[in-house]
Amino acid sequence: MIDVSIDGESLIDPAMLADIEKFETQLEHYLSGDLSEDAFRVFRLNNGVYGQRQGGHNQMVRIKAPAGKLTPTQLDAMAHIADTYSRGWGHITTRQNLQFHYVQLEQIPDVMRELMAVGLTSREACGDTVRNVQACHLAGACPHEVLDITPWAEAAYRHFLRSPIGQRLPRKFKINFSGCATDCGQAMFNDAGVIAVQRELDDGTIESGFRVYVAGGLGATPHPALALEPFTTKEDLLPTLESIMRVFDHHGNRENKLRARMKWLVGQLGFDEVQRQVLRERKFLVASATWPGGIPGEVLKHGDAPAGVRSQTEVTPVGQGVSVTLRRGNPFEAWSDANVVRGNAKGTVSAYAWCRLGDVTSDQLRALAAVQRQLGAEIRVTNRQNFVFRGLTEDQLPRLFEALEAIDMAQAGAELSRDVVACPGADTCNLAVTQSRGLAAAIGKRLEEEGLAEVGGIRTNISGCTNSCGQHHAADIGFFGAERRAHGQSAPGYQMLLGGHIGDEQIHFGQKALRLPAKAAPEAAVRVVRQFSEGRDAGESFKDWMERVGGVAKVTEGLKELDHFPAPNENADYYVDFGETGPYESEIGESECAT
Repeated sequence: MIDVSIDGESLIDPAMLADIEKFETQLEHYLSGDLSEDAFRVFRLNNGVYGQRQGGHNQMVRIKAPAGKLTPTQLDAMAHIADTYSRGWGHITTRQNLQFHYVQLEQIPDVMRELMAVGLTSREACGDTVRNVQACHLAGACPHEVLDITPWAEAAYRHFLRSPIGQRLPRKFKINFSGCATDCGQAMFNDAGVIAVQRELDDGTIESGFRVYVAGGLGATPHPALALEPFTTKEDLLPTLESIMRVFDHHGNRENKLRARMKWLVGQLGFDEVQRQVLRERKFLVASATWPGGIPGEVLKHGDAPAGVRSQTEVTPVGQGVSVTLRRGNPFEAWSDANVVRGNAKGTVSAYAWCRLGDVTSDQLRALAAVQRQLGAEIRVTNRQNFVFRGLTEDQLPRLFEALEAIDMAQAGAELSRDVVACPGADTCNLAVTQSRGLAAAIGKRLEEEGLAEVGGIRTNISGCTNSCGQHHAADIGFFGAERRAHGQSAPGYQMLLGGHIGDEQIHFGQKALRLPAKAAPEAAVRVVRQFSEGRDAGESFKDWMERVGGVAKVTEGLKELDHFPAPNENADYYVDFGETGPYESEIGESECAT
């Protein structure tokens, strides 16, 4: 029996308990044959449970971390879940979730109870629902922010969780918050993206509010988010988000899931019509029982004042393309240069714990919880698959570094080339055609060997298919997996993209560079990183450097020879994917959902 009380006080959330009891009932119906596979799949996904390519009863359970926030108790609980129900490790997604693989279907209710006991849920982490509400991981601690968007993201999460109109949407619906135009939260490629902004009123006073963007998306056909209106007041924010979702629910394509996201609705109706419908919906939303107008309780309780700036000379630049230079030699000082953010008015600092490939073991989760308690710090999950400690003093940094070093999480990784992001790929995902994590590991290894792992201001992201769960379109160097044919055989391959960038309330999608055999992709990445490292001007971003030297065609001039498959009898390794032992086969299962 799982303990769900502290000092005799029950921690049972009635809504969570109802979710679990319903799951047990429907699972029993499914296992007995009384509930069809199709109906149970929809129900299962709405509860954050995703089938794996291994088949049988192997499941992935995705846990929502709204705004990326986690407590020590929650980290301990996830360590227990990893050991008891999974294989001793979990994976951080690019949407601030944590997920655990190889959980047996019959054990899902027990996992859900473990989560309920610490205030977590998997509800609507998958499926055609409102997914985990993301927020910039530095919100409330960043010297650049206009507002602390943490309580706003939490308010949105609470408002949409279990919303009756959000359970059977045409497709998944993603909401993202950033506290300033730097857009570390990546609002510019979400169905609804929110960026904190200011405007000057007629009397000269400054009002803080939001700019809401709609219809952003990645996938096989990326689409930049578009501004709904110049300024959205605080009172109107949640009604605006609900109105966007309602318009999507009314008009989204329910016949073809491949064309069912908000970006396709803009293509179908035109942006002007989508804008008109959303603003009209908001005007009359006050008549709805779900109207969320006014300042949310979470904001009134916690406040949304920005962290402020202590001293401009101390402010650490943030966002994609920032120039990170390791000025000092020993490991602690290098980590401090790369992984610590300074400059907010409180004088506290934030520090990253680097997770290789986004994977975290149960021992690491417990150690993170322990040091979080010892230091009295906050922890948040980042969209680059790391953890960040917040609310630290400078004096606490050596203790944190020592603790992270003991669990192999103290590498200088934040915004350095070694911080390669990858989706789970063909390890577990039904849709992936390549071992994206294997490629990420191979790129990291080659960068270390070539002395290029600590080049600053360059991001590499990898997806195992076109769906962009690894967000390859938004990275300086992006790869997505594709089956290739050579010498009459199937072989693992990748499309390389260059120049993706997000910031300043804009997004530039990576441009196609060249196709590559999977085994040649690490060398291609190393050559591009070397070109950038040796040729950029001081402080120059990858995107600006690439444009200055002649664009994608110029950068890839020296890479074309890499798009070559030797005959199988010359090098059979080209026909075996990373981490595999047998010949490559492109096996795509039935689509359920992507991140």
